[in-house]
Amino acid sequence: MKIDPQQQTFKDNYKLMIGSILPRPIAFVSTISTEGVYNVAPFSFFTGITSKPPTICFAPTRRGTDGAEKDTLKNIRDTGEFVINIVNEAIVEAMNNAATEYPPEYDEFKETGLTPGPSEIVRAPRVEESPINMECRLMQIIEIGPPEPGGGFLIIGEIVLFHIRDELLNNGRIDTGKLQPVGRLAGAEYTKLGERFTLVRKPFSKR
Repeated sequence: MKIDPQQQTFKDNYKLMIGSILPRPIAFVSTISTEGVYNVAPFSFFTGITSKPPTICFAPTRRGTDGAEKDTLKNIRDTGEFVINIVNEAIVEAMNNAATEYPPEYDEFKETGLTPGPSEIVRAPRVEESPINMECRLMQIIEIGPPEPGGGFLIIGEIVLFHIRDELLNNGRIDTGKLQPVGRLAGAEYTKLGERFTLVRKPFSKR
């Protein structure tokens, strides 16, 4: 079957994308508004870009109901700072509750019972319950698509400080078994770590 994305709605394209690009890591992004209101929200269009400097990106789409910009985007644009909090099994329920579209004056930390922790370099709070936090400074915001539902933004940020629980580090590497990360699938589905296997990358050699 071949499907022309120009011949169907953005919602139908979205369903195909989230059903194909998986599992996806979750960026649980915490910010602070210029009025001092905390915000935290999950985004699963998220990945790393480079390690020098350590750079990440995530994509907050416009609200599907009215095409409005999300509070996370507004706060990052206004302050130039944010924190990426990694989602594990222990906080997945709270993360899901934070996905509700609260009005801008609501503090999602209070609504979800999560604890805002102080960052050292940026003003945005960390999620204390998250095992890994990445303090980030904004590098670039790229608007993509029309200013209506289906459009969105790519936010690129530099990680300026890692917070990692001691028990997760083993010779400079993260112990994924202890981390217990959660991935996003399609619809209301998520995934935990399942069977893992190792593949050794072979160097090129002429025949």
